[in-house]
Amino acid sequence: MSRLNFKLEAKATNSRARAATFKTLHNEVKTPVFMPVGTQATVRGHRVETLADSGSQVLLANTYHLLLRPGPEVFKRAGGIHPFMNWKKSVLTDSGGFQIFSLPHSRKMTEDGAEFQSYVDGDRFLLSPELSISMQRAINSDIMMVLDQCIDSTSDHKAALDAMNLTHRWARRSLDARGDSPQSMFAIIQGACFEDLRKQSAETLTQMPFDGFAIGGLAVGETKALREDFTELTASLMPEHLPRYLMGVGTPIDLLEAVHRGVDMFDCILPTALAQQGVAFTSKGKMQLRRSVYKFSGEPLDPLCSCPTCTQYTRAYLHHLTKTREVLGWNLIGTHNLYFYHQLMAEMRAAILNDTFYDLYREKQPLLMMEDSDNPVSRPKISKISKKPPKTLGVYEVHVSEQGFSSIRQTSSGEIMHSVNDPEAEAYRLYVEQSRFAEKILEATDEPLVVWDVGLGAATNAMATIRCFEETAAKALKEGRKVRPVRLVSFENDLNSFKLALLHPHNFKYIKHRAPFYLSKDKHWKSKEHDFTWELHEGNFLELYPQALQPDLIYFDPFSYKTDSDLWTFQCFENILKHCEGRATELFTYSASTAVRATLLAAGFYVAKGLGTGPKSETTIGLTEKVILNMVIKHSFSLLNQDWLGRWERSGSKYPPSIAETAYSGFETTIRGHKQFAE
Repeated sequence: MSRLNFKLEAKATNSRARAATFKTLHNEVKTPVFMPVGTQATVRGHRVETLADSGSQVLLANTYHLLLRPGPEVFKRAGGIHPFMNWKKSVLTDSGGFQIFSLPHSRKMTEDGAEFQSYVDGDRFLLSPELSISMQRAINSDIMMVLDQCIDSTSDHKAALDAMNLTHRWARRSLDARGDSPQSMFAIIQGACFEDLRKQSAETLTQMPFDGFAIGGLAVGETKALREDFTELTASLMPEHLPRYLMGVGTPIDLLEAVHRGVDMFDCILPTALAQQGVAFTSKGKMQLRRSVYKFSGEPLDPLCSCPTCTQYTRAYLHHLTKTREVLGWNLIGTHNLYFYHQLMAEMRAAILNDTFYDLYREKQPLLMMEDSDNPVSRPKISKISKKPPKTLGVYEVHVSEQGFSSIRQTSSGEIMHSVNDPEAEAYRLYVEQSRFAEKILEATDEPLVVWDVGLGAATNAMATIRCFEETAAKALKEGRKVRPVRLVSFENDLNSFKLALLHPHNFKYIKHRAPFYLSKDKHWKSKEHDFTWELHEGNFLELYPQALQPDLIYFDPFSYKTDSDLWTFQCFENILKHCEGRATELFTYSASTAVRATLLAAGFYVAKGLGTGPKSETTIGLTEKVILNMVIKHSFSLLNQDWLGRWERSGSKYPPSIAETAYSGFETTIRGHKQFAE
């Protein structure tokens, strides 16, 4: 039975987030919880009274450092770390395993443990599982960690396997060394970035009577996406009735993402360490107080924060302290950061208990990723060794409009993707909203809704689709409703525009999602929360489309005829229609040209007027006959009528460029004889 009396209080809908309580030897802890790092029995520069006032429930101390100085005898004589540092609440002690990882040239690894040279007096000693636990017993922490071997997340499978197996053997020895101590003990699941090893490690360690489990071996070199994936995987392998602890992570956005994936406990040095560099975490993202833009600012650091720093000091004063490297500046900014972290955890806990966490998650996610939103950096200073993402890639470049939004411009043609309106808003209105995508995924059927995204570009239309799906699914789940499976299929012959957007997430904020990064790497992404897949077909659309599922919706968004002429031809539209035979398919495109509409009609589509966008009063919708046979749907579209046909007759653009003059007569006959105009 666990020594912590862990009680799971609530789990969030549409998320793995959870709220719980557990009792240590000193206090009740409410999760999710962030633990400030007090390596040397102190959170550097902060009094314990400040830590308690900020909301700290548990502090982390380091066994390795405290073993070297002041040593076990001091703690034994003092009665443990709590009276020694005058801290009334809980303490968790790290085992020293991370130091084994971080000092590779100063130790020798054996089955017995890690042999170190002391940085205090030069003596060599062996840090074994037994010595680590003996020291933690002397410290008398509330929660002890087993000694483990942490390795770089980019290590190969054999190295990860060997380290994992050693960790398992040390875990058993650590458990045996605890004896009858009332202190709790957590095991550490390892396995680097290998799914099979993570599963094996969890299976082995959860068979032992530990009081909680930690996720180790992350935040040591892997990408953010990999860290999030392996956090979610490992958390899912942990017992539901015990605490889950992600070691050494992280920034506020990291904590939000990890809570969403089912983690309860966190520690990290960043709130206080970055404060020494003038970095503050605020309700509007990360702020760099060393910047001269704050020299005369009389505003509080964060107007939404009620910590002592924000209620008593200005940004100008904090800027001055940062520039002069005054210790007071580190203290004041660090104090605010700790308050901010604890307040974030409290907000997440309240949202989980109220079952509004997913809404909070969507609200906080973009805010926590922002930097200096009050004073954006217009001309960042780049050091000679830093790398600035290129503004061009292939024949594409980042284009910033006069209105301030960013698009992708093709330099060879001069054409700009979503040139007049904000790309994300236009994609949503023209394709997602107009196609009634949200309505369709709520239909009572298990048949997947298939969406073709013809012209991936910078993934604007695809990401608008994904965002709409996630928002609709979240609401549906709260109402106890199901959503249809979705298969999103993107086609693109030149991925440089997509890659350029990925390089500039601050310009293209909609790209800040796991899906695009996985698509760029694997050509495929599958949602972990829903039955939604996104696949990429790279190459010539005319050669690739026959391999794809029949679509229900087509977002037809290639460049114009001038650039992508093959995709605007009679043959292309006719082939698409044949591929959709027997299916109620709706095609949406930004073009409203007479030639495009005539080509769609000649190919056999029914054609309707679409919503206006930018300078265009209309766009175009193509419909298969099966759509028209549904009378309810038919009247939701404004089909081209005899008035349009008359204008077409008088037009100087009656024929698309792809039609030879010898075919003009037959083309005209086809348009005039279309069933659409016979009604």
